[in-house]
Amino acid sequence: MRSSKLYKGSLNIIILKLLEEQGKMYGYEITQKVKEITKDELKITEGSLYPALHKLEAEGLLQVEVAKVDNRIRKYYKLTEAGEKETVNRLTELQDFIRTMQQLVNPKLSLD
Repeated sequence: MRSSKLYKGSLNIIILKLLEEQGKMYGYEITQKVKEITKDELKITEGSLYPALHKLEAEGLLQVEVAKVDNRIRKYYKLTEAGEKETVNRLTELQDFIRTMQQLVNPKLSLD
């Protein structure tokens, strides 16, 4: 991964988007899905993932379901109603940001 600083600022929206698509996921599952989608370009560490999950939970955007799997306790995270709305807002904001960056990085010739 070349630019971890750029990805670090996007971790919350990555989590929210995955949970929007998948319904509910546990931490390790989130890290593996990100690796899979990005073809190992982005690797989220536990040290960054769990603080982000706890922050989103504290903000009321995630709820936790605890389940016993193979004699182990597993925490599943899923979006709350507020989390679903906030995901839409943050994705819109991110898309606007990406468009603006595209204009700066690859400006189009304007005849105006």
